[in-house]
Amino acid sequence: MYQPPHFREEDLAVQHALIRAHPLGLLITAGPDGPTANPLPCHLEAGRGDRGTLQVHMARANGQWKELLAGAVPLIVFQGTENYITPSWYATKQETGKVVPTWNYATVQVKGKAAVIEDADWLRRQIGALTGVHEGRRDAPWAVGDAPDAFIAAQIKGIVGVEIEITEIVGKWKVSQNRPAADIAKVIEGLDEPGQPHANAEMAGLVREYGSRR
Repeated sequence: MYQPPHFREEDLAVQHALIRAHPLGLLITAGPDGPTANPLPCHLEAGRGDRGTLQVHMARANGQWKELLAGAVPLIVFQGTENYITPSWYATKQETGKVVPTWNYATVQVKGKAAVIEDADWLRRQIGALTGVHEGRRDAPWAVGDAPDAFIAAQIKGIVGVEIEITEIVGKWKVSQNRPAADIAKVIEGLDEPGQPHANAEMAGLVREYGSRR
């Protein structure tokens, strides 16, 4: 990933937080027939390994796990909030007119060592952990044990697990840090404006946070 120094986010806790907030990772591999990409919900075990470990499962009919089994190196892309930034917001537009549109975004990319897992007990734990994180936000959370055991066992036969020990993780927060202070202030104002076509409160918060570090 192209990484200008001012957009680089190297704090592992911040990177992990984006993965947790946007866990649908795009798993990319390069096989003999070219690249393969599949969006897969990922469960992060932050305390396992130096940089954490990802656990996923996919349909057995999805041939990507065979590519991993054959040694393909996985790349997983986690896309955080993103937003179009109109040059009309910039103070510089009024001063010189020398402005163009851009796109702000936060993203994390992960590479690692992949292990393909077909063990039914591991798969049940993985789907239990994954659903537990997301169902835990509900007043009456659903659990894997709510479904009949025979039904779950049959479902598990149709999936394959993958555990990825993270060996490389990079974060890129492109959130207007390269703009003058007056432009940053106007971008925040535009993103925060109710009814604005390109309003995005989450992005406004990131621009405010990272802009204050200048």
